[in-house]
Amino acid sequence: MQDSSTSGADPLISLTGVSKRFPNGTLALDNVDLSIPRGQLLSLIGLSGSGKSTLMRHLNGLHRPTSGVVNVMGVEVSSASNRQLRGVRKNIGFVFQQFGLVGRATCLENVLTGALGRLNGPRYGVWSYPKQLRSEAFDHLERVGLVNQAYQRADTLSGGQMQRVAIARSLMQQPQIMLADEPVASLDPESSAQVLDLLLKVAVEEQMTVIVTLHQVELALGWATRIVGLRDGRVVLDRDATTLKQEDAMEVYQRVDKSLDPDVSRQPDASGVTQRAVQVAP
Repeated sequence: MQDSSTSGADPLISLTGVSKRFPNGTLALDNVDLSIPRGQLLSLIGLSGSGKSTLMRHLNGLHRPTSGVVNVMGVEVSSASNRQLRGVRKNIGFVFQQFGLVGRATCLENVLTGALGRLNGPRYGVWSYPKQLRSEAFDHLERVGLVNQAYQRADTLSGGQMQRVAIARSLMQQPQIMLADEPVASLDPESSAQVLDLLLKVAVEEQMTVIVTLHQVELALGWATRIVGLRDGRVVLDRDATTLKQEDAMEVYQRVDKSLDPDVSRQPDASGVTQRAVQVAP
């Protein structure tokens, strides 16, 4: 397995020996080592339940590892205080699969909520935000191509438009890192391409580290600079996207059958344990 992290540079994000076992006994992450430099466009791929979302939630402290160390922007998130976590989260934008917008609020107000971490006290309505922030929110809506919908209710938009509003909201945080968990899972191919193109443009212009979980291998290869594949909580692929063929990436989507018949042909998994693998569609 090739590690395509940037050598010689201090990583913006690092995971060292990270494992996560939930109270029900599920081992969601299994001894994960990962180093991500500033400005990298990384896609996590793998089957549902492979650990992608769990890994993402370790980066902003929503989950704490059972063992191992998670370091983000110089803060050991795995053992950080609540105050330290708030500081880290101010610098991490998050884009959800289901958008996370307030449907009855306008696009402008939804975008403005991304700046709440930069303000003291709650805000009620667009006009309770400073003029400078309202201007900034308009700029971000223009950036995502929706400035004409600024005063339109969010729940009247298409799925692709709602996701672009969600990206504009995240940009209001002025983040150093953008996490997008299955951001195009519910979108049509054209809208998916628009959202990923927008994330790519933002990452390049802002020198932002962007991590996206995707099921669609072809989208990951067309968008990311680095592909990391997870299977059963382990990193089984870590390659530069430009050197990776689609058929090689598809090997991540082999479901391991651990109830082995001794007479069945076997193949080793990433840890060297011999197991039977069955190819499934992502």
